[in-house]
Amino acid sequence: MSQLGDRHRVVPEGVHLTSDEYHAAVRTTSLVVLAVWLAAAARTATQAPPAFHVEEATIAEIHAALRAGRITCRGLVEQYLRRIDAYDKNGPAINAIVTVNPKALADADALDARARGGARLGALHCVPMIVKDNFETVGLQSSNGSLTFEGYVPAKDAFQVARIKTAGAIVLAKSNLAEWAFTPNETLSSILPGYTKNPYALDRVTAGSSGGTAASIAASFGAVGLGSDTGNSIRGPSSHQALVGIRSTMGLTSRAGVFPLNLLADIAGPMGRTVADVATVFQVIVGEDPNDAVTQAARGRTIPNYTAALSRDALKGKRIGVLHHAYEREGTDAEVLQVFAKAIEDLKLAGATVIDPANVEGIDAIRRPPGISCQAFKYDLNQFLAARKGRVPVADLTAVVKGGKFHPTVRRQLEQTEQGPANGPETADCAAESTYRDQVRAAVLKTMDALKLDAFVYPTWSNPPRLIGDLNTPGGDNSQFYSPTTGWPAIQVPMGYTRGVLPAGITFFGRAWTEADLLGMAYAYEQHTHHRRPPASTPPLR
Repeated sequence: MSQLGDRHRVVPEGVHLTSDEYHAAVRTTSLVVLAVWLAAAARTATQAPPAFHVEEATIAEIHAALRAGRITCRGLVEQYLRRIDAYDKNGPAINAIVTVNPKALADADALDARARGGARLGALHCVPMIVKDNFETVGLQSSNGSLTFEGYVPAKDAFQVARIKTAGAIVLAKSNLAEWAFTPNETLSSILPGYTKNPYALDRVTAGSSGGTAASIAASFGAVGLGSDTGNSIRGPSSHQALVGIRSTMGLTSRAGVFPLNLLADIAGPMGRTVADVATVFQVIVGEDPNDAVTQAARGRTIPNYTAALSRDALKGKRIGVLHHAYEREGTDAEVLQVFAKAIEDLKLAGATVIDPANVEGIDAIRRPPGISCQAFKYDLNQFLAARKGRVPVADLTAVVKGGKFHPTVRRQLEQTEQGPANGPETADCAAESTYRDQVRAAVLKTMDALKLDAFVYPTWSNPPRLIGDLNTPGGDNSQFYSPTTGWPAIQVPMGYTRGVLPAGITFFGRAWTEADLLGMAYAYEQHTHHRRPPASTPPLR
């Protein structure tokens, strides 16, 4: 046997060499072995890293893959575009995308070049985002879901769109919405034929009005998205599609460049598959904007580090009130109640003290003054269009109605609103509405202080997503009252499923300016439960 052993035999058995010949053979063999090892090492060092797949990928995972060279920004965008092509108009035909950004790959190439050049990268570097089609977006049609605005391409980005772009995000596509953002129940518009479908059950609605953004993110057409919420429209679709969505304190986020519905209650903000992703986008888009006067309320306030508030232990010691008034009604679904009961137990297991019930004292006695209605849509829309005179296809709501370029389902509401008054913020009706909102805020705060509550919780919807076209079963929307009326923040998080596959969500609702606390509590609940799962209708592409 040679000195190298049988596995590294220098000469065959039976062959006899002199000592000099033998040692020469050893040296030669050793060099060959070393060369083979080095070649193998070189191959290992240069071979392609493990493939990165975008399905359910978080922002943190995307950034880690980019840093490790597992994927380029172009490669990332290509994967999302493949999914849109495979599943939005083809396959299950989710029908969530109105417009795909034709410059998305060029934007990705530019970001790859920045990274190679050592430039400082933003918090959303190469994060492909889906933006609701009521956000003005440079270079892309911005329709508000209506044929009225077909072909309207703004010259200026909405504030939040500008913020995410500056942070390095790519606006990958614009998403469908309930036309004019009128309904919380479904996503149907004239700009895109047909309903947007729920990826978890293709015969079910997405809720509204940000249903296109929600369906897109649930199906991994993008990493995160932007939606708007006047009464429900971020949180409802998020609940229906196992997502996280946040409605901020009024004044913390700008609505500039977003088509208005009612500026007394309009909010815009992020939707995503995880609390961490939503917090990351939220950090980018909050803050004062001179083009939205309501954000003066944020002046002088220190913006917290929202991602730093995310802790698995954030529920420990928190006092959480169960707000029965928000969800208990005739027709509330038994399975939703079962899932919510389990969520309450999970909150306790995560360290929270649960106060049940914790209803707002005297809330039923607080009523809007009879005959008073601050329907601000006409006023707000006319102001919005006047500021874009000559660039938008219509001058005011009267021209919208006269043009008739909208879905038949919104005709009545448009016509009735056009015939009514243009209630501005200084009118008696809207002043009375403000007084009413002050009364609701005072009642909620009194209860929270008396019970020493950190937050309320309730099911985001009392019923599962409806069948498309079903107007008979209960809708179950619980989001319209507390957060929009007070102007205080609420965050929706997945809490489980009914009928085995239909998502249900829980809402955390708290005092003004407590987004960091709410995000922390939502994160802790998410990490203890892990309810999010991808829809079966849009599986990974390979």
